[in-house]
Amino acid sequence: MHLVEPAHPPSRKAPLVWALGAAVPWMVAVIAQIVWFAFDAERLWLHVLVAVATVLGATVSIVVAPLWRYRVHRWDLDATAVYTRTGWLVQERRIAPISRVQTVDTYRGPLDRMFGLSNVTVTTASSAGAVRIVALEVDVADRVVAQLTDIAALGGEDAT
Repeated sequence: MHLVEPAHPPSRKAPLVWALGAAVPWMVAVIAQIVWFAFDAERLWLHVLVAVATVLGATVSIVVAPLWRYRVHRWDLDATAVYTRTGWLVQERRIAPISRVQTVDTYRGPLDRMFGLSNVTVTTASSAGAVRIVALEVDVADRVVAQLTDIAALGGEDAT
């Protein structure tokens, strides 16, 4: 098996979806801080300190991380393997031989459906777990699933 540098990026919508997903917990944190300030306004310095930390954390999670993830995330597929590169701070590269593929699934969360995206999970006979190709346009995900199914069927081997 030759090593392939994954070439295909996720959908261009991926950073927006990732940013919106990251924004939800930060909105909860902001609301909690507002409630806390309403009930305890005496320690203004502490409220300012927590607010600054929240703004910095939210900026990294909502702006920096999704853009960096988009620059890093890549996937590829050929007759021998599925290749992925994921992460942003810590990066991971996975290669799943087609002969080890057990199942191919798709997953579409609420934000994915809203933006027309889908995720493909390739479960293999590996202790490292499934290989995930994230944030694909639905038609691309459907083609990947069909191609993986066809390639795996041609192999005719049991991946267990």
